[in-house]
Amino acid sequence: MAEFKLNIGDPKSKKTLKRDTKEGESEIFLGKKIGDKIPGEPIDLPGYEFEITGGSDYTGFPMRRDVQGTARKKILIVSGTGIRKNVKGRKVRKTVAANTIYSKTAQINLKVIKHGKTPLFSEPVAEEQKTE
Repeated sequence: MAEFKLNIGDPKSKKTLKRDTKEGESEIFLGKKIGDKIPGEPIDLPGYEFEITGGSDYTGFPMRRDVQGTARKKILIVSGTGIRKNVKGRKVRKTVAANTIYSKTAQINLKVIKHGKTPLFSEPVAEEQKTE
């Protein structure tokens, strides 16, 4: 079964939580596309809701929202994911991964839409300074 690395971004705290999926957790992602909503219960985050914002396949090619399917494709890119914009008007043919998650997707980027009761990030405990 496929295992994914999840990067969960929280717009409120501006932090990212990195997490690996277990065997049973990864089935919810298969067949989903960029922009789809995912509940937090299958990945042990009850009450949360996430949106898929991107990812990459097993060789590191970035996923693009406008490329349909599961395979990698060579497309002509003017701007956006997969190109560095440093020359005005330049078009580049690049290989990118399509927008659907499948078994060879390695990383998935998620954004928190709805927060649950438990916090994603535990606050660091401040150590008391010893006075001597």
